[in-house]
Amino acid sequence: MLLAIDVGNTNTKFAIHDGKEWRGQWRSSTDSRRTADEYAPWLAQAMAFSSLRFADITACIISTVVPQALFNLRNLSRRYVNAEPMVIGEDGLKLGIEVRIDKPSEAGADRLVNAVGAYISYGGPAIVVDSGTATTFDIVAEDGAFEGGIILPGINLSLQALHDAAARLPRVEIRDPGCVIGKDTVQAMQSGIYWGSMDMIAGLIGRIRAEYGKPMKAIATGGVASLFEGAFPIIDVFDQDLTSKGLLEVFRRNGGAL
Repeated sequence: MLLAIDVGNTNTKFAIHDGKEWRGQWRSSTDSRRTADEYAPWLAQAMAFSSLRFADITACIISTVVPQALFNLRNLSRRYVNAEPMVIGEDGLKLGIEVRIDKPSEAGADRLVNAVGAYISYGGPAIVVDSGTATTFDIVAEDGAFEGGIILPGINLSLQALHDAAARLPRVEIRDPGCVIGKDTVQAMQSGIYWGSMDMIAGLIGRIRAEYGKPMKAIATGGVASLFEGAFPIIDVFDQDLTSKGLLEVFRRNGGAL
């Protein structure tokens, strides 16, 4: 079985694939100080709910946008899985896609893995909207190449900045307030962040499609994307497993077998 680890700025996702299907997926807050010996009991307990053990895992692949977290996760793989992990971005690891931007080395590992996952799952051209600490819009070409995109502050980050900068504005839950015109402060903030985010995403997708000049499928992923599922017709597909699918495909493209 494969242990696929996706380290984001806020959360780290662990997923296990047995060669046919995903057997389990779990999230933990990202903390670069957490050691392999701290990860192991938490993950072992989570795996036990799906009748899985470390002894079942034979390989590991890691994607991280937090370089400081890599050392401990590499040790987790070596000590508890007894496998040297593949690491996205390291020399010799092939993604199998062309990176068509001015400075390919600047493309984040998560964005490239998402492009791989989107292409093998839905083809191209496509727009991948990943809602996390940052909200990114990534362009996947008709042949699967990564062609750049857009980066802006994520929804939670924007809401936190609003609370921090305005002393009288509270922290609020991100949800559909059931109206556009808020009747109190909380409802007004919820309306602004919910409908404002939806309109921002819809507007940027429209601009990307107009500039690209071809029909493009819009695929949403990331922890916040589920807030809009079922209420956002401009998004063609909601896929919370997109990064994990990309990691599995990169593993296979580099000779990994399960």
